[in-house]
Amino acid sequence: MSDGSSPPATPLAAPAPLPAGAGEDSWAPRLDALLTGFSALAAELDGQPEALLALLRRLEELHRTIQDGPFRASLPGDRNQLFDLLQNLERSGGWPYIPRLQLRTFMDLLQREDPTAAMVSTSPASSPSDDTPLAA
Repeated sequence: MSDGSSPPATPLAAPAPLPAGAGEDSWAPRLDALLTGFSALAAELDGQPEALLALLRRLEELHRTIQDGPFRASLPGDRNQLFDLLQNLERSGGWPYIPRLQLRTFMDLLQREDPTAAMVSTSPASSPSDDTPLAA
């Protein structure tokens, strides 16, 4: 948080370099500028978990839109070209993945932040598993 009540957030890393590809010269600088803008926005939202969560959701939505739309439509129909694409994907770091924090992670973070807080019983009868839906 930026109010001094907790340590400052870890600085955001510079965007990863883009893999070499057709036409990269035309879109790579634009993408770098957008990523820098997203990093700056995330820094501005430091200490506002609801706003940061909204940002993460929008980025995940964009990821899915690109994956299910233009990316899927651009996949080669030829088996050899698809094999070449998969080999290139593996060489350049694999499939992009957006990990999610699990409920257990949030609980662990809360316990580390406030060690004097009352502990919740961990008996199986009184605590739901991570798979149990939370009541609305």
